[in-house]
Amino acid sequence: MVTNAPLTLSLYHNEKHVFDNPFVFDDRYKGQEDFFDPEPEYLGGRVARVNFIEDTLQFQLMQWKARGSGAKSFHLSMSDHTMAAHLSEFEVGTYKKAHYHGPGAHVIILRGTGYSLLWQEGKERMRVNWKEGSMFAPPEQWYHQHFNTGQEPARYLALRRGGSPEHPLKIGLQGGEEGRGTVQVEYEDEDPAIYAMYEDELRKNGVKIRQPRISRVP
Repeated sequence: MVTNAPLTLSLYHNEKHVFDNPFVFDDRYKGQEDFFDPEPEYLGGRVARVNFIEDTLQFQLMQWKARGSGAKSFHLSMSDHTMAAHLSEFEVGTYKKAHYHGPGAHVIILRGTGYSLLWQEGKERMRVNWKEGSMFAPPEQWYHQHFNTGQEPARYLALRRGGSPEHPLKIGLQGGEEGRGTVQVEYEDEDPAIYAMYEDELRKNGVKIRQPRISRVP
């Protein structure tokens, strides 16, 4: 479970106000029968409004080439809340671009096997191996990059406080979809050792690499 409790406690610095408060958000939920309707309402782009998902593995995603050549994603607006949630998937033999943001993001692996690299600017990279059921949380302002080494598409659910597509609350959380610089590292700007490591891992698993090798043209 991921909540915005730390942020709420920090905002009000009064536990009685947070835990002993009779206020009810009946503008969001007051027993309406269709509240948990699993049919999403498409809001444009890669965003859907939905309060209940029957099967996260079957939920249809859309391409998100800005994050990677084999990447797909969908952002979810749930319960009219400021919490953020998105489903993401990347194809066999591909990996996502490195990026960073603020604290609080939890990555839950729903399907697939692979690893992620996490690192602070200018410091050694840390490797986190994952499989179905794994969960990890990239620290604040640490780059992280996800690699699919298995025989099927890898899919994960990311939850974090702030960043809802309908009610954005970006406190230390940059978007990082486009462009170079401090938020996202484009393929042509990354350390060549990252591609070499990935290629070697796929070779060990008998998986053909589909990720194109991209280098900056002088």
